[in-house]
Amino acid sequence: MNKQLSRREMLRICRGGFGSLAFMGLLGSVSSACKSDDPRSRSLLSQLATTPHYLPKAKNVIFLYMDGGVSQVDSFDPKPRLAKENGMDPTFKIDATQFNNNGKLLKSPWEFKQYGESGMAVSALFPHIASCVDDLALIRSMVSNFPEHTNANYFLHTGSGLQGRPSMGAWINYGLGSENSNLPGYVVLDGGLVPPGGVDNFKNGFLPADYQASIMKTGDTPVANIQPDSSMAGFQRDKLDFIQAMDRESEDKSQEVEAAIKNYELAYRMQSSVPELSEFAAESKATQRLYGLFDNDPNTRSYGAQCLMARRLVERGVRFVELTCPYQKGIDRWDQHSGLKDGHERNAHAVDQPIAGLLKDLKSRGLLEETLVVWTGEFGRTPFAQGKDGRDHNPSAFSMWMAGAGIKGGTIFGRTDDYGYRVEENPVSIHDLHATILHLLGVDHKQLTYHFGGRDFRLTDVHGHVVKDVLI
Repeated sequence: MNKQLSRREMLRICRGGFGSLAFMGLLGSVSSACKSDDPRSRSLLSQLATTPHYLPKAKNVIFLYMDGGVSQVDSFDPKPRLAKENGMDPTFKIDATQFNNNGKLLKSPWEFKQYGESGMAVSALFPHIASCVDDLALIRSMVSNFPEHTNANYFLHTGSGLQGRPSMGAWINYGLGSENSNLPGYVVLDGGLVPPGGVDNFKNGFLPADYQASIMKTGDTPVANIQPDSSMAGFQRDKLDFIQAMDRESEDKSQEVEAAIKNYELAYRMQSSVPELSEFAAESKATQRLYGLFDNDPNTRSYGAQCLMARRLVERGVRFVELTCPYQKGIDRWDQHSGLKDGHERNAHAVDQPIAGLLKDLKSRGLLEETLVVWTGEFGRTPFAQGKDGRDHNPSAFSMWMAGAGIKGGTIFGRTDDYGYRVEENPVSIHDLHATILHLLGVDHKQLTYHFGGRDFRLTDVHGHVVKDVLI
């Protein structure tokens, strides 16, 4: 009587055959790279394994995460009625807020002006971004399901308000992979301030571990221990081969072990690619100045370095790059429960010129046509004061914008009420945002699934519609 092999036994016996296929793919990658000086030279195996559902508009995403929640009525959603009724009691129903310390209606401290051919209104907080409005699709009708930072951050990043789900970047990395076999597909640039919810905002969740974010910094050492610890040629390679051989001897080889093997190999290849990323000496002085690298404010220089590094990453084929806000002593990111004017001005000064520089630099290099740039926080702020000079959390309405690949520049979509408190027209959910981003990458959000816990999961759960009005 023949013994029926289990799936695990079959894979163990056939692993040499699978290894041969992987080796042929690796040779294809090496051959392709040898024929081209293009830093975006792709892995043949990666291309075969990560085909989009349809022709994409975007190849890469740069996600500019404004941690804390930018006030919509002080940035991209002007409300003259607030100025007219400044200091008066709200006449509309107020929902429960985070701290329930609700004061009078509070007008914006900044004047709004119209810019570009589109006439898009932008406040004095963002004079540099204002020069790029004809490349932006502004959505003024964003809504979130959560009024508290941690849950709202998880929701924005993973499509769920609970901890443990894969982040958007991990889903995109899982679906499409990296275009450069020597760099990860998903990178988070650490500005020195980890958002509420911690690194779980950037994790793989139930996806294989090799899809989680690689967290990097700007400066001389983007990744810890990136330099080999041995000066003997080939010694590190021998150690990695030995570790891999030991791992593969395990009959109970798990997904985690496979991910660890992949991560070891990627880390080895990154040693030749990562150090060059933050060597800005090759960039012209004009380019460095464009990003604000010579600004008197160290926070502007810090965020400018992130933006420049983001451009260099997508230039080299990294699929998804997220930028976090720089840490500033004395203020709490964009979360101004008091001291609105000082806090928002300092935060805006840190990011305004670098973001505009990024948009202009991408456009001048022809990269904006294939790179989607997304700017958003996790929610907005109230149009009435918290205390005397702050604003509380407001998930019922906030503004965000997108630019680049497939985006209809100079577009304004959605509308809030006269106070900017609630959405009145064309609400856009976080699930809609995720569906739209995936759509631009050539991915149907309903088809990008992963089987876990007895059912198929997706980034948008059972929700989400593509916001076609902002697309070309």
